[in-house]
Amino acid sequence: MRTALVTGGNRGIGLEVCRQLAGQGVHVLLGSRNYEAGAEAARELAAAGLVECLELDVADPASILTCRQLLQLRHLRVDILVNNAAVLARGGALELAEDEWLEAVQVNLLGALRCCRAFLPGMVEAGWGRVVNVSSGYGSFAQGLTGPAAYSVSKAALNALTLSLARELPETVKVNAVSPGWVRTRMGGADAARSPEEGARGLVRLALLPDDGPTGGFFRDEESLAW
Repeated sequence: MRTALVTGGNRGIGLEVCRQLAGQGVHVLLGSRNYEAGAEAARELAAAGLVECLELDVADPASILTCRQLLQLRHLRVDILVNNAAVLARGGALELAEDEWLEAVQVNLLGALRCCRAFLPGMVEAGWGRVVNVSSGYGSFAQGLTGPAAYSVSKAALNALTLSLARELPETVKVNAVSPGWVRTRMGGADAARSPEEGARGLVRLALLPDDGPTGGFFRDEESLAW
């Protein structure tokens, strides 16, 4: 049985990714900064398959280290990493306070990098792994980086990290970025065009790619997007 770690898994797209992966027979570690919220979400998914909460704050390097050590003690290897945790600060580049910029970088970029550094070596050693970086059309230069400044810039940096990792890693470990689209979540709002189920499908597809699947790409559903 493969094991997947989904950061920011207690609500929205992350929660739906946990549901769909568990339904595919994957052992899911639902990462949540708030353990109580994550544990409640995991209980709600009990019927879907094996889902358990893992307290994880991607902005805190010590939290990631603790999670890695805990999994090592349990002889659990992360086969699939879904870097979903994110924050959205609204405002222009000159309007946002520096701490808002720092939070966006800490969570949206460095949080994903820290998780990759913690769990990718195990994938390389095992000869199999999948990393899905949850990005956005707002992080695409081709689409004009039209979102809130800190969010767009940090997601563009996440896209760049995706390419860099894909070039460094063996083909057996695939790293891709995905734009789930405008999804009805707390972040996306009630007027968004897509349901969490629709938004999550593209992430799950990349998480379960066959051996001949792509790496170093940017996708929405099955469509390849320009960076």
